[in-house]
Amino acid sequence: MTPPARSPADLGALAQRLLDDLALATDEPGRVTRTYLSPAHARSIELVGGWMRERGLATRLDAVATLRGRREADGPAGRSVLIGSHIDTVVDAGKLDGCFGVVAGILAVEEIARRGLNLPFAVEILAFGDEEGVRFPSPLSSSSAATGTYRREWLTARDRGGVTLEEALRAFGCDPDAVEAAAIDLEGVVGYLEVHIEQGPRLEHWGLPLGVVTSIAGQTRMGMTVEGMAGHAGTVPMDLRRDAFTGLAEIALTVERIGRQGTGDLVATIGKVAVRPGAGNTVPGRVEASLDVRASADAPRLVALDRIRHEAERIAARRGLTIAFERHVDVPTCPMDERLQEAFSRAVASLGGDLRRLPSGAGHDAMAMARRFPSAMLFVRSKAGISHNPLEWTDPLDLGLAVEALVRTLLDLADAEGRA
Repeated sequence: MTPPARSPADLGALAQRLLDDLALATDEPGRVTRTYLSPAHARSIELVGGWMRERGLATRLDAVATLRGRREADGPAGRSVLIGSHIDTVVDAGKLDGCFGVVAGILAVEEIARRGLNLPFAVEILAFGDEEGVRFPSPLSSSSAATGTYRREWLTARDRGGVTLEEALRAFGCDPDAVEAAAIDLEGVVGYLEVHIEQGPRLEHWGLPLGVVTSIAGQTRMGMTVEGMAGHAGTVPMDLRRDAFTGLAEIALTVERIGRQGTGDLVATIGKVAVRPGAGNTVPGRVEASLDVRASADAPRLVALDRIRHEAERIAARRGLTIAFERHVDVPTCPMDERLQEAFSRAVASLGGDLRRLPSGAGHDAMAMARRFPSAMLFVRSKAGISHNPLEWTDPLDLGLAVEALVRTLLDLADAEGRA
């Protein structure tokens, strides 16, 4: 006898239990920190792989440590639907970012099987290991490998301990020489679906649990190095100082002003600063900082970057400093596939309530996947828009509604695939 379908409340409660368990896989006791190829990452693969196998999925680890769980099609071998997100975190993270998308995929596949429903395509769940780019400066590297766009120069990047990415992969039991084999065949894929917390306040403001993503904002991430002259804090007069930190402080206010003056949803952030030599009795001689600029259209982002660079160079020259920029990430705006957006939209509408579409200001694995496959995202309401923070929270009922929407989206695609 086929068991009854679980309610969104039941699905959400189960999702929350799994997320709570996954949060225990951490590199730092007392808070959630799970970086790529760390012991906590290994533990998370063990946990998530176990959940997959318990639900009948065949699992394997690819050359860049992406965990893949596959449920074969019911009937002749056909194409596959990919469902994914990441299981790495930022430092001192919440429990939901990325991880819920993987859990949602696992529970959706389980729920379809529980209801005795058939799918004409395989479903492959991808638990990417390196979306955040915390340990190595290569965000989205795992999903880039899946699309065949992995950059081999990433393998020479070093973490703070001096370990290269290639060395870390080998120590993890992976084969970086086989990165190309991690690419998924385009012809065999229906599309890529990613369920993710919004990480912003709009759905909560609208009073809606779910929203369909239209596009992912383009983003540029750069490093800035401001050079001055270190000196004794007690003997160098104020008018003779070449203080790299105060120069950066003025540049930071300029970045904020340009961000506020930008059109649309432009945002500009300096989120990381390292002051050298970093002594309380020394005028800073060097400052290294990050710069992150994003917008849902490319033109405002590029204009803002040009203004920031021009004004930062002017400030540095006036203060007797030098400034250098190093571009780490430069990704154009990424539209989501219209057909898959419609499938998500029908699923959300079938659950009742209003339907809203919205762009994503944050980057996601779907950005990399969309380079090769039709891709779409479903957002879930975030409490107060908080993310990358231990206070990150979503009502478990909303989590359950997202799982149910994913189930209905898969069934919608199954109907379309059957008609094709």
